[in-house]
Amino acid sequence: MGQKIIEKICWGIIGVGDVCETKSGPPLMKITNSTVKAVMRRNPDKAKDFAKRHGVEKWYDNADDLLNDPEVNAIYIATPPSTHAEYTLKAAAVGKPVYVEKPMARSHQECISMVEACKKANVPLYVAFYRRTLPNILKVKDLIDSGSIGDIRSIDISVQMTIENDIVGTHHLSNNWRVDPEVAGGGYFYDLASHQLDALDFIFGPIIEATGFSENQSKKYKADDITVGVFKFKNGILGKGLWAFNTSKASQDEMTTIIGSKGQISFPFWGDHHVTLEIENEPAKKFEFEVPEYIQEILIQSIVDELQGKGTCPSTGVAGARTNWVLEQIDRDVSIV
Repeated sequence: MGQKIIEKICWGIIGVGDVCETKSGPPLMKITNSTVKAVMRRNPDKAKDFAKRHGVEKWYDNADDLLNDPEVNAIYIATPPSTHAEYTLKAAAVGKPVYVEKPMARSHQECISMVEACKKANVPLYVAFYRRTLPNILKVKDLIDSGSIGDIRSIDISVQMTIENDIVGTHHLSNNWRVDPEVAGGGYFYDLASHQLDALDFIFGPIIEATGFSENQSKKYKADDITVGVFKFKNGILGKGLWAFNTSKASQDEMTTIIGSKGQISFPFWGDHHVTLEIENEPAKKFEFEVPEYIQEILIQSIVDELQGKGTCPSTGVAGARTNWVLEQIDRDVSIV
């Protein structure tokens, strides 16, 4: 049974917080044949305010009301990970396609339940790993696929950030859900490393083995604040990573390096979007890319295209579940569900 074609995508958004303001909301409204029909937030004043400011027709403070709105034909889940599985299963039950924020869920088990529910309901499941569509990551993949650095030997990920309660938030909240494992699954490692590991899955294919260690060294919040891991891809490429969210500004650094038999490619995942190519006995080449105004726009366009039968989205529930599996293998302290 083929996927249903939707001529006009009328989104219902569950959870209209910062991500919807700065990354995803505007593209959902501005892309041709895509609109936001309704939004939901448990705080009715904030739901109403978002709807008013963005010209959204309906707002709710109950997710079930939005899910059952007959004018809503696709669901975007932008809540913390603890409710991703719950809302995905409910959306699948009413036959509506799902776009869910990353990380896909708190655990691989939850991810599998989401994939199976959407498959049973014959509705697509997309995950907000938007880096699969960004020009800098596509450039890295093109350089790899064209053999510019020869055979790939290894991958090195280094993330060292200062001790903060809210590294990635805009409000610097002391009760940041990202560092509460019961809500997020496993601290900043889950929140940020998921982007990196998913992008590497996109470039090189699945990781089939992984292990690691995590500790809460600074005791600033509930989650572990440092993780080290090693991993192996199906094609035999090896990788290692350090994710430390407890360092000083003197050590602050973030870079991913792909090492080949003829040279290497290095690039950051955050900040500017440059890619550096270094080949033995040749001058280094630096490729610069602009950061999109709305960083999810290209991925959302691919989702709209697929729902209309005009293309394919590269970020699926099946791929997102693989990333959660790798996170769990590396961060073995986590056992939420």
